Amino acid sequence: MRVLWLILGLISVAIGVIGVFLPLVPTVPLMLLAAFFFARSSERLHNWLISHPRFGPAIEDWQTRGAISKRGKVAASVSMAAAFGISLILGLKPIILAVQAITLVAVAIFIWSRPSG
Repeated sequence: MRVLWLILGLISVAIGVIGVFLPLVPTVPLMLLAAFFFARSSERLHNWLISHPRFGPAIEDWQTRGAISKRGKVAASVSMAAAFGISLILGLKPIILAVQAITLVAVAIFIWSRPSG
């Protein structure tokens, strides 16, 4: 089972690193997921991730206080608005837009209801 957790952690880190360069790929949630997986598979990789200068503070904020930084909240909101805007421009069916809007509003409420890191 440890091997599966390790593989999932490595995949999460890889996709999260891609998210650093692609704006609509969520980096921090994937790093949080990787920390979860590494905590169950590799103490060395878990320690590396939580002590990483770029990703570590966000992971620690989430693990200790369930907090998301103000910058992270704004970035997530802008990304969600951009995704919905693209859907509007593409002229998706109204039912798809409605489901997407409801989902994005629910996610935004969750994000903005967390304490700021």
